[in-house]
Amino acid sequence: MNEHNKKFILQRLSLLTCASTIFLIFVGGLVTSTGSGLAVPDWPLSYGMVFPPMVGGVFYEHGHRMVATVVGFLMLVLAILTAKFEKRTWVRTLAFIGLGAVITQGILGGITVIYFLPLWVSVSHGILAQTFLCITVILAYSFSQERASREHENTTIDSKFLWSILTLIGFIYLQLIVGAIMRHSHSGLAIPDFPTMGGEWWPRFDQTMQNTINSIRFDMNLEPVTFGQIHIHLAHRVGAMVLLLTLVILNFRGLNTAKNNPLIQQTLFILNTLFVVQIALGIITILSDKEYHFTSLHVVTGAVVLAWTVLLFLRTAPLKFKNFKKALNQ
Repeated sequence: MNEHNKKFILQRLSLLTCASTIFLIFVGGLVTSTGSGLAVPDWPLSYGMVFPPMVGGVFYEHGHRMVATVVGFLMLVLAILTAKFEKRTWVRTLAFIGLGAVITQGILGGITVIYFLPLWVSVSHGILAQTFLCITVILAYSFSQERASREHENTTIDSKFLWSILTLIGFIYLQLIVGAIMRHSHSGLAIPDFPTMGGEWWPRFDQTMQNTINSIRFDMNLEPVTFGQIHIHLAHRVGAMVLLLTLVILNFRGLNTAKNNPLIQQTLFILNTLFVVQIALGIITILSDKEYHFTSLHVVTGAVVLAWTVLLFLRTAPLKFKNFKKALNQ
């Protein structure tokens, strides 16, 4: 097999793995949003079967396991072919880190079932999914023709723009952690009104606010919530505002950096669009009382926002580590 065919296989397989991971995150969101996490009480089999009747919550839970198996198989094949075809040590290492991550993800998924959805295991399961997605994005970019064409570039990078991207990635990751805690601690409607919060434009965090929220939830046939759940939910809303401000700063700093780079301009435009969609989905999730389709779309769009910001970083940062460190210190 010639080098062209090897590169072609790695490019297509890495893109397929990345796309499949996004779909897996959406399916995982459906499992949580429909309350199907324990629809299948055993693991690794489902009711002692490889393929149980796909009815009710089993459709979502076992369907999630089937998609996860496909993603795991794709990552296994990608890791093996990367070890065989790829010469760069860091890419081969990253491929096996990805394989280890997807195996760990499967084990965490099993633990969540066996031990009846413990909070921190469920949160770790969700966050590792986002991390694995980022790994697949980096792998896909490392095999891309776009990256190959940049091997000998010698362009000047605005360090403030680069730092802004890294800051945004960090904040998005933290927001996804808070979002996972919110979902798995049943705090998604801990503040059930929007744009007000417990009937107030500015939350007071007193007993009156909690009573108002629980009164609204009572009318919605929902269980009362604690102050801890209210704080978790509010942290997610505040996080969205922080992310939006960070994105505005990123765009401002990118005006000069991207003005002669159509690819960076396009990537920024899509990132801005994804942010608008994500915020809209977050609002709709609350106003629709967490309708499971909108809730799951909110989950997967958050993952795509993180992945796309990582892609923006990959397209902006120098390829060589020494040049990258130099750009950060300018």
